[in-house]
Amino acid sequence: MQDNLRRFKAEIFQALAHPTRIAIVELLRDDGETAVTAVYERLELEQANVSQHLAVLRSKHIVVARKDGNQVFYSLRDRALGKVLDLMRQFFHAHLEESLALLEDMRTKEPRTKKTPAGGRKP
Repeated sequence: MQDNLRRFKAEIFQALAHPTRIAIVELLRDDGETAVTAVYERLELEQANVSQHLAVLRSKHIVVARKDGNQVFYSLRDRALGKVLDLMRQFFHAHLEESLALLEDMRTKEPRTKKTPAGGRKP
């Protein structure tokens, strides 16, 4: 049972392992149900490209589609996924700030070295 759950989680993360798919999920999180034409226009991507990414998200049951006439509308199957992305952003920001602070600390504590002239010998 535990392995099946881990596989399921891994498949969700694999489906999200592309910047375009994350952008689509974020757009649907922020805007709610959106026409497919608005998705590719807002993200400034080719229709075929967006359709391929939406197919991946649909196959993993991350998004659902609703047809109205000749338009297709997409929405998140569960808004909790938007919250997961928000938490991941917080995680990345926390660690980014930590890494930047560490680099700055290293830079300010780094001893200045004398430059050696061409040939590699110190004067």
